[in-house]
Amino acid sequence: MGDDGGPGPGGPVMSREEVDRALARLGAEHEAIETSLLSLQDHAGRRLLEGAELTGVTKERWARAEEATSLLWTHFELYTAALHSVRELRARRRWPAPEELAELTARLRGPAVTVPGGADGGPGERIGLTELVDRMNGWYAQALDVVAAADSVWSALPARIDMLSAELQRVRSLAHSVGVRPGEHPAGDELEHITAELTALRAEVVADPLAFWIPAGGSSAPGGGRPDTERYDRAARALDDIRREIDAVLQVRQDAEQRLMRLRDVLSRADRTLAEARTARGEVLAKIAAVDVPAVSGPPTALYEQLAIAAEHRRHARWHRLSPLLESLEERAEEELERARASLTAVTAPLAVRAELRGRLDAYRARVARHGAADDPLLAERYDIARRLLWSAPCDLRAAEQAVLRYQRAALEVLAPPGEPAGRGEDVR
Repeated sequence: MGDDGGPGPGGPVMSREEVDRALARLGAEHEAIETSLLSLQDHAGRRLLEGAELTGVTKERWARAEEATSLLWTHFELYTAALHSVRELRARRRWPAPEELAELTARLRGPAVTVPGGADGGPGERIGLTELVDRMNGWYAQALDVVAAADSVWSALPARIDMLSAELQRVRSLAHSVGVRPGEHPAGDELEHITAELTALRAEVVADPLAFWIPAGGSSAPGGGRPDTERYDRAARALDDIRREIDAVLQVRQDAEQRLMRLRDVLSRADRTLAEARTARGEVLAKIAAVDVPAVSGPPTALYEQLAIAAEHRRHARWHRLSPLLESLEERAEEELERARASLTAVTAPLAVRAELRGRLDAYRARVARHGAADDPLLAERYDIARRLLWSAPCDLRAAEQAVLRYQRAALEVLAPPGEPAGRGEDVR
């Protein structure tokens, strides 16, 4: 031991004030470590880890954490005993003698604690109280990191998986009610896959929670990070997609009859329009000469056959098959109706042209009559020619149009005021 003021372990001999400050700091460290140890002992995650059948990375890390915890308790007892010994020495007198200060310095700064050797039974090691505190803090952080991470995963994932599994059962029940079953519909197979995935996921989370832990990047406190929910989120998204699909099928079940009635009405209108177009085509061919009249297709028999299949699906509650069929039929039926209307328009176009020429001829004749020129020989001759062409069957539209134009020009010459060119400002085509 050194004299008062002489060198001690790790530096000069400590003064009374320095000794008291060091003891206060080590006492605070002791209290903090004791509180942490008791908190770790009562941690729900630690109790769960002790009672669980662990596998994988969690089993390996928990084994090391248990070893660290055991070392922590052993060294804490040594630390407690060493601190108690130093406190007793300091408490002997209010003003310690120089040799007592030297002894206190040696115990506070020097390797005054003998710790056990490793698992191989080697000789013990003498270290200082500060180093002993650092080692205990490291073991505590190691154990707490495992316990806190496992507890976070167990607190987050199993409960969420259970809630999703309950929702899965509800969706499966709805799916079964509308005929969405495994082997019969892709959504039924997907529900079975999600069920198996959630069952496997829960078992893996319970047995190996640390496999589902993402540590925080960089330096962080023990337990820093978050649970890995990727597999859970993927299953939740898949179930949500199926739920929307089932809801759509349920909507089909609710309004299937009305949609089938609308389909029948649209196809019936398309059929009637095509029948009208076929009749009109015969009339055009009989009444109009030298024109190309497009052919008219037959009734939409293929759509009627699919409509019958849709009605059969509804009768047997095969809603999952009815849903896509109705969507396809509704689109194709509207297209069929538009095609029938376009066919009728194309077929009757020559009749429309004839009607327009007849109307124009009569309109100009009425104007001529109002001006008292109805008996004009040229006008009467040209009117008769045009009328004969337009009201004869079959009608030659090209010749009739030229005859109407000739009558129109003659009428405009008669109707024009003296000194004004005939037909100024009017379309005589």
